[in-house]
Amino acid sequence: MQKSDAVIYAFAVLLGICAGILDVTAHDVLVTALFVLVSTSVLGFIRPRRPWRWILVVAVFVPLLQLLAYLFLTWKPNRAQIWESGLGFVTGTAGCYCGALARLGIDELVRK
Repeated sequence: MQKSDAVIYAFAVLLGICAGILDVTAHDVLVTALFVLVSTSVLGFIRPRRPWRWILVVAVFVPLLQLLAYLFLTWKPNRAQIWESGLGFVTGTAGCYCGALARLGIDELVRK
């Protein structure tokens, strides 16, 4: 792994933690799903090669932080909120592949 890749992975982990915190604090699936969509789009645009990795790095923190909030905080999600936390994987898939496709399209347009 190159040094620049380590910075991008650290940025992706930070975005994933922010998405998880947003899900726990806002209690709104749409806001979390849009945040994951935009985050993975940006990451897919920055690094379009193997865009599926951004789904795993970002979206896994939403259910993980819900689990941590359940174990260590007083917030207890209901069954629907637990299943909805997996929605980040769906929007993350759309986001990372759209970002990668946009990058490949721009690269093709500006190629001489």
